Amino acid sequence: MRYKKRKYFLAGRINLIQRSKIRELFEKAKKMENVISLGIGEPDFDTPNVIKEAAKRAIEEGYTHYTPNAGIPEFREAIAEYYKTHYKVDISPDDIIVTAGAYEATYLAFQTLLEQDDDVIIPDPAFVCYVEDAKIAEAGILRIPLREENEFQIDPDELVEAITKRTRMLVINYPNNPTGAVLKKKTVKAIADIAEDYNLYILSDEPYEHFLYEGAKHYPMIKYAPDNTILANSFSKTFAMTGWRLGFTIAPTQVIRDMIKLHAYVIGNVTSFIQIAGITALRDKRSWEALDAMRQTYAERRRLVLHHLNKMPHITPFRPKGAFYLWAKIDPELGMSSEDFAEWLLENAGVVVIPGTAFGKAGEGWIRISYATKKSQLTEAMERMNEALSKL
Repeated sequence: MRYKKRKYFLAGRINLIQRSKIRELFEKAKKMENVISLGIGEPDFDTPNVIKEAAKRAIEEGYTHYTPNAGIPEFREAIAEYYKTHYKVDISPDDIIVTAGAYEATYLAFQTLLEQDDDVIIPDPAFVCYVEDAKIAEAGILRIPLREENEFQIDPDELVEAITKRTRMLVINYPNNPTGAVLKKKTVKAIADIAEDYNLYILSDEPYEHFLYEGAKHYPMIKYAPDNTILANSFSKTFAMTGWRLGFTIAPTQVIRDMIKLHAYVIGNVTSFIQIAGITALRDKRSWEALDAMRQTYAERRRLVLHHLNKMPHITPFRPKGAFYLWAKIDPELGMSSEDFAEWLLENAGVVVIPGTAFGKAGEGWIRISYATKKSQLTEAMERMNEALSKL
């Protein structure tokens, strides 16, 4: 279709949103041949058959209509059961909204809880959507650095120093994207105490909760700060369901009541037969067996990539204990920025990695490597990188 040449008047706030540097790099790579991508944060596994079959049955059984805005009651009950079984946390199904992935859950939190010019504290580096969500909410953005010497944990003292009279919310994401760090129990408790003392909301985004290594454990923030926490979670990583767009948020009753007002007008409800499949994902042991197999494979890939990177010139990996990413430091003597280094690797090794600055200024000097791809591809990518870097 051809459109008339005219000036379109768009809302000014849309200009506040920046296009993801991750997507820009992917688009450049698509124009090249024989490229291996270690960029995308998406499981390369298929959704377990037991979940797919449940969705098919649900369609045949007539689950093709609207559901309650908050989600099918049985599904919300299954989510509550999951937290009781796994974490010994009592949650009312009425305090749960089924969302279109964790993306919608975070969006709802920002829009419901922040007034214009309220401050939100976002760690640096951090997953890209948080800053953009804050911009859409017209909130003030305060960044606190995650430091290598502190294993990329949030420093409670630095958190307190960053709090202003206008600070309303802290965003945390552990196991962490992009660093792979896992929050220690004492730090979780310290953050919970600070949130209580300063009357802060905590938006805790936890989609990588099941991907842990070397004996690391996940401590859900909602267990330690139930009155302050808005939890966002997703089935995307746990059950390799990225395209299904299935997640949920849990929050205090009054917050949920207000979040559901917005949710009702944003999407109405998550697709009915997908919610039914979600019940199977949580209650059928075959789903969890599939997760165990995925987790074992990720652990093997992690060992493989760490082995290669530890022998590679000009790059030093942080040893992650969670998620499926490696956060690697670039040799400063190369004199390259993170973006320059990522571009150089793409052009000279045919390998896509993500520049650390895609996640914030504190990511300068770092790159993110995803090992959510087959071992053969990972091995070849490591060999290509080693060969290219050895020539510098």
